[in-house]
Amino acid sequence: MNQLQLIKKKDGFQGQKAIVIPRPLLAQKCAKNNLINTLYITDIGYYPKAQHHYRQRPHGADQHILIYCEKGAGNVSIKETSYRLFAGNFIFIPCKSPHQYDADQKEPWTIYWVHFKGNVSQSLMQMVEKHTENYKGYINNPETVVSLFNDIYHKLERGYGVDNLTYTNMCLWHFLSALVFNQNDKSAQIRNNITSVDLAIDYFNKSIHKTLTLNDIAQKVNLSASHFSSLFKAQTGFSPLEYFNHLKIQKASQYLLFTSLRIKEIAWEVGIQDPYYFSRLFSKVMGIAPNFYREKKGH
Repeated sequence: MNQLQLIKKKDGFQGQKAIVIPRPLLAQKCAKNNLINTLYITDIGYYPKAQHHYRQRPHGADQHILIYCEKGAGNVSIKETSYRLFAGNFIFIPCKSPHQYDADQKEPWTIYWVHFKGNVSQSLMQMVEKHTENYKGYINNPETVVSLFNDIYHKLERGYGVDNLTYTNMCLWHFLSALVFNQNDKSAQIRNNITSVDLAIDYFNKSIHKTLTLNDIAQKVNLSASHFSSLFKAQTGFSPLEYFNHLKIQKASQYLLFTSLRIKEIAWEVGIQDPYYFSRLFSKVMGIAPNFYREKKGH
């Protein structure tokens, strides 16, 4: 065994923090709790300047793992793929996936890490894979992520009461969302795609009072109609015009609740000249006719 192998270590770093929630407690208080059994923390920790940090799991872990690199650098291998992490990078490691990771020898990483599982964790990982570069991402502004992590950690330090477990695991959704959806991916193609969709949504909000065609919107973001439509649906789950109509109905709902405008006038305000079509569209989106929606306000 060489010297490098001798000094590799799983933990034992000055200033480190870690909480491993007892497994019997997870089974009793998390897996059986309908509020949090969809997604819950099993282990959580923080390793500052983790020199010689190394971990290898040939058969993977029983949980999904998140590592967020705040400072320094490190290496992660998942199955046959290797990744280099620098400050601002995060990576998810799917459960049961063989992996290993280690801190850079010259600039060892400072990492926040969470192990989690739950009924929807696999679906969550599929979403992560879609929104990242094969589970790896990058965020420019980590303040929100670090603040959420510290909130979760400090709460768990106070014990495993039902309220604490419920609060921290509901916060876990926000924590993971802050990483996945607020990342700034370095891939130019992904960055441009997201920008095109965002530009279109901004255009929608400024044009609620107008009638737009798919070509109008595509020209606004300098893309062909077919490419833009495909891109928009992949990003949002809706066609551009369907999304635009949802925003129109959102605005119409506000008019119904907060003004005395007639339904015909509200239809005009959101760019729909035919009040009968407006009523049908409103009913389809909201599940209730506009006049009944207004009558129910305040209930």
